[in-house]
Amino acid sequence: MLQRAGFDVAHAAVSGGIFNYLYALRSAAAADIVVILRKTFPAPMLWLLRWLSSRLVYDFDDAVFCNSDGSPSATRMRRFTAMAGTCDHILAGNGFLAGTAARFNPAVTVIPTSVDTSQYAAESPKPDDSIDLVWIGSRSTRKYLLEVLPALRLASVRLPRLRLKVIADFDLPEAGLPTLAVPWTSATEASELASAHIGIAPMRDDDWSRGKCALKVLQYMASGLPVISSNVGANAEVVDDGVTGYLVNSDESWCERIVELAADTSLCSRLGDEGRKRVLADYSVDPVFSRMRPVFDALS
Repeated sequence: MLQRAGFDVAHAAVSGGIFNYLYALRSAAAADIVVILRKTFPAPMLWLLRWLSSRLVYDFDDAVFCNSDGSPSATRMRRFTAMAGTCDHILAGNGFLAGTAARFNPAVTVIPTSVDTSQYAAESPKPDDSIDLVWIGSRSTRKYLLEVLPALRLASVRLPRLRLKVIADFDLPEAGLPTLAVPWTSATEASELASAHIGIAPMRDDDWSRGKCALKVLQYMASGLPVISSNVGANAEVVDDGVTGYLVNSDESWCERIVELAADTSLCSRLGDEGRKRVLADYSVDPVFSRMRPVFDALS
């Protein structure tokens, strides 16, 4: 999108050895705007980048200021504070991240995660002999799925046809209900999502989880699926409860909403249609870029 808008774009990796760092610094000196994606730096590297860069932007969509278990990290917060304070502008992936960054720099714009909705337009038949809950992710986020298993087992008692479809890099034989493990590939992602009945997005309520930017939810909605999500963080910002899906707070409410959707295909269709409309209007590439473009125009 930046190239289509008339910007010349180059990428420089700042890992893998001293020569990559030197190349990144040289590229920064030649650029009108330098965008740092998520990474924070030790003080000497940050000082060099600031000195060499005409305009410096920090773009982050994770809670890089805390540990991945949600606990505070003095070292990460110190580096984040220095990064936020020295940049000309900050692009934050959600309101929680923006609020944290604004403590150190008032020039913050929320730029939510976007999805290419054209990639999620697949129409795939849904199985008749099972009700598929789909979860997409990776081994690193497996812990969230494990925590919702008691609720899914509870629902499976009431719905013997319930099946958990996991699109990831792992299987889940200990789930306690029928499962279908599907290795993730870019070629099959859209069709595997579309062939499910309900998308699920369990999350913890901690700072690391609040920093997540609802990609799973957006993928489900772009695929026309009704969503059930924990009432946490950006997921709660994206899901319009009762309109595009449901926000839940307990095992019992997880179970109730699963049973409700499984019994009403017209409700599933209505929520799924509204979800896709929401993504097209607010979270597809064009509307998200329209929020980003003025920042770069103002800095140019």
